[in-house]
Amino acid sequence: MYNFKYLRKPNRTFIPKTFKFPILRNFDIFIRNQHPNYMLKKTNAWLWIPTLYFASGLPYHAITSISDIMYKDMGIDNASIAMYTSFLLIPWTIKPLWSPFVEILGTRRNWTLYSQIALAICFAAVALAIPSGSFLALTLIAFMAGAFVSATHDIALDGFYILALPQEKQSFFSGIRNTFYRIATVFSSGILVMLANWIGKHFGSDTTAWSATFATTAIIMAALFIYHKRAMPSPDNDTSLNTTGIKDVFKSFGEIIRTYFAKPGILSSILFLLLFRFPEAQLGKIGKLFLMDNIEAGGLGLDKGEIGFLNGVIGVIGLIAGGIAGGICISRNGLKYWLWPMVIAISLPDAVYVYMSMAMTENLAAIGSCIFIEQLGYGFGFTAYTLYMIYMASGKYPTAHFAISTAFMSLGMMLPGMVSGKIQEWLGYENFFIWVMACTSITFLVSALIKIDPKFGRK
Repeated sequence: MYNFKYLRKPNRTFIPKTFKFPILRNFDIFIRNQHPNYMLKKTNAWLWIPTLYFASGLPYHAITSISDIMYKDMGIDNASIAMYTSFLLIPWTIKPLWSPFVEILGTRRNWTLYSQIALAICFAAVALAIPSGSFLALTLIAFMAGAFVSATHDIALDGFYILALPQEKQSFFSGIRNTFYRIATVFSSGILVMLANWIGKHFGSDTTAWSATFATTAIIMAALFIYHKRAMPSPDNDTSLNTTGIKDVFKSFGEIIRTYFAKPGILSSILFLLLFRFPEAQLGKIGKLFLMDNIEAGGLGLDKGEIGFLNGVIGVIGLIAGGIAGGICISRNGLKYWLWPMVIAISLPDAVYVYMSMAMTENLAAIGSCIFIEQLGYGFGFTAYTLYMIYMASGKYPTAHFAISTAFMSLGMMLPGMVSGKIQEWLGYENFFIWVMACTSITFLVSALIKIDPKFGRK
């Protein structure tokens, strides 16, 4: 008798397509005006938050982590791999520059959705480019396009999260979103790499394996787009800004930049953001290549399936465990109390790579234990870094100031990563890992420069 099918329309919640009786339409409008979130409550946040943050983590790690392994597998030298794949971090470094346009043009929901289908196209382009004669140049172009789209997706998604959830639910789901982002890490760095290894062994060459793997990634992103188009709510407050809004946005943007650089001790803070992970920025690029390289070149000669399991599963479990432990510790005693234990934890376990390069062990259990220890320490120590970014963001414009800090974080990973391959080729693996240990002194130095309120971070 009635047609209660729902359609999605821009900037609006679910609305009935047609009503046979005007009184029903008037009743719906009345309820909507009295309770703006009336239709929104029909969409359960559990249906879209986990999958959205999985869709955020998957492309990031596919572009920045899987690409290292793929290029090594395809015979590219370490210096080129480190340079090119570090260069792919640029979009995440400069994303605050175009974030106002995401606010101005269109809705956060549309930006999020269409970024996902654009990412599917980018990964499909990677899959098609791999078998070509110019695969290096073509895949780098497709990866860079995907990096810009992924960074835009992150901007829109974080804005949508704030608009679509009431404040009390934002706090509740913060842990859920981080968990599913980490699950995307396991899936991309672990499962997809193991898939490439399995396809290569059973169905053809490495070229076929990686082409099929990125085609699978493209299909997953397309499926997530189709699902989210139905599952994501359409908040009434998710709207484009008018002309006055545009002027206000750019005025606010200038104010945001000014107030960020006017913070007390900003120079020490920026040095901390740039250099705290100086050793890890180099180790993260070369560590996987060391595991893959043949024994004659000083590597351990593992296949990509073993690397996918060790880095993408064992390593990520250590990373998550360390992060959870770090959060619990800081909540009890505060960031200042735990700063130096966390500096030690993120620095000293890097020595396991010195051990592996000297011992040249072939025991997977020993290698897995070393990777677990290093990632456990990294997860524990990195908690101090993320909490300090939150500490820096306190005051006016906390969200925007946090975004600027993440840009410095990406820059601090990109620049050392770009030169790490050259350093490794010059020093060899064993001396390179000794060099990384020497670089941990920089982490200690910049940690000594910052000032933290002793009460910050306590429960």
